[in-house]
Amino acid sequence: MNTPLPLDDVRVLDIGTLIAGPFAATMMGDFGAAVIKVEQPGRGDALRGTPVDDKAGRSGNWRVEARDKQSVTANLRVPEGQALVRELVEQADVLVENFTPGTLER
Repeated sequence: MNTPLPLDDVRVLDIGTLIAGPFAATMMGDFGAAVIKVEQPGRGDALRGTPVDDKAGRSGNWRVEARDKQSVTANLRVPEGQALVRELVEQADVLVENFTPGTLER
């Protein structure tokens, strides 16, 4: 018998970077939320590690931080990437970000 978790019906979109934002999304995932992590094309999240041969590394921190998350890439600096994230936001219950104030508005 599987006991439902408190956030089983919650969808989280994680566009945060480094530790604080993604850690919050990870904790929500631990409580059952479905978490989608949006990363930069090519290099991915900074916690993945230094790219080697143009491929992101897999640091221990990344393995902990990304557990149970699904990942997609989107370049938030171009209209197409912004449109993709807007579509994902419409389907999410929670948006996690930890950008400098004003970044999302731009």
